Amino acid sequence: MRSRIVLFLIALLLWSLLSWMPDWQHLLVGVFVALLVAFLTGDLFAQRAHILRRLSRYKYFFIHYLPVFLKECFKANLDVAWRVLHPALPINPGIVKVKTHLKSDTALTFLANSITLTPGTLSVDIDKDNGILYVHWIDVKDKDIEGATRIVVERFEKLLKKIFD
Repeated sequence: MRSRIVLFLIALLLWSLLSWMPDWQHLLVGVFVALLVAFLTGDLFAQRAHILRRLSRYKYFFIHYLPVFLKECFKANLDVAWRVLHPALPINPGIVKVKTHLKSDTALTFLANSITLTPGTLSVDIDKDNGILYVHWIDVKDKDIEGATRIVVERFEKLLKKIFD
């Protein structure tokens, strides 16, 4: 129930910022939409919302994680573009199993999304109990769990562990 209330407040704040109309009609619609979102997806929201209160986590996210993610995304875009434009189309696709030490749902979701949003990789499945992610990789460089983990996951995992776990 608490996560639904937090989600309602965040959704209402976001609605107010995006609509930017201080009249009662927009606020009423915002309350309705925020209630609907909180009711339908409140159980999917972070179960440990109290960890999001610490401002140091946001600072770490914007100063450390976001630049690393953007750099990796840019490099991966160039790599995929090179593969597509190359006459021989040098790809070696496959699904690899990678290990993660992240435990919270939010951290695992951020890791899976970071992998998916980086071109050339796509998170296929998460085995939360064993800390395993299955990742489709456009150019499998290492089929070993430790090697694939080092290449695909490690750059994001260390940062996300400090933010969410």
